Amino acid sequence: GEDFMTRVTVASKVHDLVYAGIFAALIAVLGLVSIPLPISPVPISGQTLAIMLAGSILTVRQAALSVLTFLLIGAVGMPVFAGATGGIAVLFGPRGGYLWGFLLGAIVIGLLKGSGIKMWRLALANAIGGIVVVYLLGVPWLGIITGMGLNKAWVAGALPFIPGDLVKVAVATVLGAAVNRKLARASGQA
Repeated sequence: GEDFMTRVTVASKVHDLVYAGIFAALIAVLGLVSIPLPISPVPISGQTLAIMLAGSILTVRQAALSVLTFLLIGAVGMPVFAGATGGIAVLFGPRGGYLWGFLLGAIVIGLLKGSGIKMWRLALANAIGGIVVVYLLGVPWLGIITGMGLNKAWVAGALPFIPGDLVKVAVATVLGAAVNRKLARASGQA
């Protein structure tokens, strides 16, 4: 009865927190892959790949928790942001819009992916959440914070990243669909 439901609820919350922690760590680790650009205060990093994977594989709740965990750990000063940086100033500096975009992007991917097994749908979800949403928050933020304006911000904060982000969409889609197929089989849904 009620005791059983309480245990199921607690187990579900623990499960969510474990996945959130694992993916927060993945986002941080992929931030170690960081390439500074001379034309932009925003480095190329592997973090958008981790955001796409979180949205592709986890539930919406787990994906949001993973990115929130990552942002909170970074906000308190742990060097988890791209280039092993951390602190509240990074969250509100030139890169801040992209970091906040990670949260919304992971949620959007999770909402759009469906079962996460259909490649075309997962690719579309990753492109919309992992590129469009992140850029829509990051680029204007970059333009405002730096004073460079929107046109220069698109050149410095989007154009150099598009080729790599398209590769990340492909990688996240293939990996995400494969993991989701295995998870579906393991739970007897496929």
